[in-house]
Amino acid sequence: MSNPSSPDNTSLIRSSLKKRYARERRFKLYGLLAVLTGFMFLFVLLADIVIKGTPAFTQHFIQVTIDLDPDALGVAPGASAEELQAANFGGAIKRGLREMFPDVTSRKDKRALYRMISIGAEYDLRDLLLEQPELLGQKKEIWLRAHSEAGSYLKGQVDTELAEEDRKVKNNLIGWLDRLEAQGKTESRFNVAFFTSGDSREPELAGIKAALYGSFFTLMVTFCLAFPIGVLAAVYLEEFAPRNRLTDLIEININNLAAVPSIVFGLLGLAVFINFFEMPRSAPLVGGIVLSLMTLPTIIITSRAAIQAVPPSIRQAALGVGASQLQTVFHHVLPVAMPGILTGSIIGMAQALGESAPLLMIGMVAFIMDVPGGVSDPSTVLPVQIFLWADSPERGFMEKTSAAIMVLMGFLILMNAVAIYLRRRFETH
Repeated sequence: MSNPSSPDNTSLIRSSLKKRYARERRFKLYGLLAVLTGFMFLFVLLADIVIKGTPAFTQHFIQVTIDLDPDALGVAPGASAEELQAANFGGAIKRGLREMFPDVTSRKDKRALYRMISIGAEYDLRDLLLEQPELLGQKKEIWLRAHSEAGSYLKGQVDTELAEEDRKVKNNLIGWLDRLEAQGKTESRFNVAFFTSGDSREPELAGIKAALYGSFFTLMVTFCLAFPIGVLAAVYLEEFAPRNRLTDLIEININNLAAVPSIVFGLLGLAVFINFFEMPRSAPLVGGIVLSLMTLPTIIITSRAAIQAVPPSIRQAALGVGASQLQTVFHHVLPVAMPGILTGSIIGMAQALGESAPLLMIGMVAFIMDVPGGVSDPSTVLPVQIFLWADSPERGFMEKTSAAIMVLMGFLILMNAVAIYLRRRFETH
């Protein structure tokens, strides 16, 4: 019989240990490489979004001398606000541009010159005159919003080395903008309109205000339906439901619904809520109902897990002092499980905030300029707005798409931070 401590056995044990330690080190290295690879791809993605989206938060303005003479505007001296609404502000802007560039004489060049200023400048000029009617009859230098093509050049996004026919910004526009920049008549400002305006066909006028309101109303409907129903369903299944085939079938279906593609819920909403119940199309009410159906399985599963994690001693202590089962659940079990319930619910809401496929099916892909005033008004949501802008060929919409993604990611990070805060706050009380 061999001795376990013999030199041969000792060398075999040491060799085996070396191999085992080497495998452990390799496994740790593979895990570290996997984490670093994931972070690298995430960093590249975020960096690309930030680089492309940052220019959308600035907007260029051009200073133009505008003659606000009543005759030139087509109104009478001392015109009322209603008369000023119909004044020819576009003509006044064109005259100001022609005075700044008297060498521009051909009709083609004039059309190109007029495109240097955004079509929204007419409405900005109208609003300025309505706010300051004393300007009527004066000649004043006014900062007007630049067109998206002019803004892209002023932001340094145009490759002038390309042949003129291969780029949208032509040489004549580049020459005019260089002259204005040398004269100090161009200015970059924070793009307030991105947050205060609705969608538009013109990139420099498009904003996310309508989409933000639509997302808010949709999420409110989703939360008001999914949270109470989901939590009560979890409480019933975990604390009151008998263990039989029916409850087993319900649990299996809930788990299966959590894996159903989101577009299936959109088809359900289209067939049932819009076609059968004839609810308003492209409304936050229908969108919220569809997203609540999609979010319910997540809330139920996470809520049940949080309730299961409550120590049995809490239930036994409450029942031992005479509390009913209902009092035990709502006065003792739910407060302890609430951090996990809130965390799961907020994560489910964050998932709903980023969904677009089910909302596309119920018509929330419409072009919406006006801000919705309630849950029954036509509206869109931020993910769908991103989808619409990403499909637009203009460069101005490309940066608006990335900027909207940054805003959406900011809301998702905020919601997850709120979930972490609430969980820690409830755990300390």
